[in-house]
Parts: sequence; structure tokens; C-alpha cells
Amino acid sequence: MFIASARRKENISEYLLYMWQIEDIIRANDLDMDKIKANIIDRSGLDEDQCRQMYEWYESLIDMMRREGVAEKGHLQLNKNVIINLVQLHNALLSDPEFPEYTAEFYKTLPYIVDLRSRAGEDKTGEIETCFTALYGMLMLRLGKKEISKQTSEAVTQIARFISMLTKYFHLDEADKLFKPKE
Repeated sequence: MFIASARRKENISEYLLYMWQIEDIIRANDLDMDKIKANIIDRSGLDEDQCRQMYEWYESLIDMMRREGVAEKGHLQLNKNVIINLVQLHNALLSDPEFPEYTAEFYKTLPYIVDLRSRAGEDKTGEIETCFTALYGMLMLRLGKKEISKQTSEAVTQIARFISMLTKYFHLDEADKLFKPKE
């Protein structure tokens, strides 16, 4: 909760990946607050008030996961909304001639996105979500100390470079410092 809040302000991409990881942690603990308390909250080293806040946060996420039907797989609407906002910004950047470097970076990344989507058999997933799925997959491989092929590493490096650019623009846009006012 405290980490999520800080990441949301500092880096929207890290926030989203963190929240996907939280969804998986909740699932790994069977959406059971007793397990989450024992495995996560009690081990956090936080004071009593912070532990209470964290407990309530996990409890609310579990409730949302159940209500939204993502207890077994999928993502919470609040995380889907981040993707939606990033896609909207992505489309705005692609259509604005003031951002040729963004368009160029996207077209450098697109072959990797297409390849990943074809290998995963995901035709309905958009480009931005595919990028985040790749980044999350790499995170899981690294956490599991799995071997990563040169091809995968190359793809994820390019995807990370592209998403980093989108992230920078996202935070500039949030601060109303990205698009010049139309005269």
C-alpha cells in the first residue's frame, strides 16, 4: 500500500507492475486475509497503525477481486484503468507530429510486440498491455531465477525503453506539461 502509493506518483509503469504482483500475491495466499496477515503484514516490520492500514488495503483489494471476478486470473479495474489511460496517451502521442521520437521508438518496438502476441496467441490484447505482460513476465523469470534467452532479453530491453518513454510522457501529461495549448 505504501509502496504502491509512492510508485503511483513516481513511475506509473512500476506501479502497474507492482499492482499486478500484488494481485498474484493475493491469489497465492488464496484470497485469505489470515494468510496475508501471517505471510506479509506481520513480516513487514511496520508499526501497528501502518499494519492496520495495510490489512485494510489488502482486504479491500480482495473484496474488489471477488466482486470483479478476477480472483483466479485477470486484473482489477483500477489496474485496467491505468492501461486505458496509457493507451489513450499512446494514441495521442502517435497522432501528434510534435512527438516523432516517440513514434520512432514505438515502430522499433512493434516487431517485438507482434512476435510476443503471436507466440502467446493473444490477438485481442493491445500493444501497450502486451508490453506490460512482457515486462511482468521478465520480472517473474528473474524472481524465479530462470534462464532468459538472448532473444527474450533483447525484446524486453526494447520494450522497456519504449515503456520508459511512455511513462515519462505520462507524468508530464499528468502535470499538464506535455501538450502545448492549441492557439
